Amino acid sequence: MIDHVSLQVASFAKALSFYTAALAPLGYVPQYVDEEAKSAGFGRKAEPRLWIAEGKPAAKVHVALRSPSREAVAGFHAAALRAGGKDNGKPGLRPDYGASYYAAFVFDPDGNNLEAVTLQAV
Repeated sequence: MIDHVSLQVASFAKALSFYTAALAPLGYVPQYVDEEAKSAGFGRKAEPRLWIAEGKPAAKVHVALRSPSREAVAGFHAAALRAGGKDNGKPGLRPDYGASYYAAFVFDPDGNNLEAVTLQAV
């Protein structure tokens, strides 16, 4: 349904570093990085779905990103924390969302709530 999401970030350099590290375990890589315009898109090969651009963040948002596996969810969480994110929910089952809903949550440097989720059963 949704093709892509754009987030305004206070510091492009800081956000680019954070998102590059945090999204790598999910298979999302930076694409179309424009240092001059201070913007970049992240996604799988030739399919950027999450964009960042320097500007004044309007509001804090929650973005859930599909993960290929539970291991990738855990990798996302660990990488995001190493890159300066703040924990908002360790990797684990969320039975109130669904029997096989496995997710982790972090706050990015601007306070946005990022979630990596997989519905893959063990």
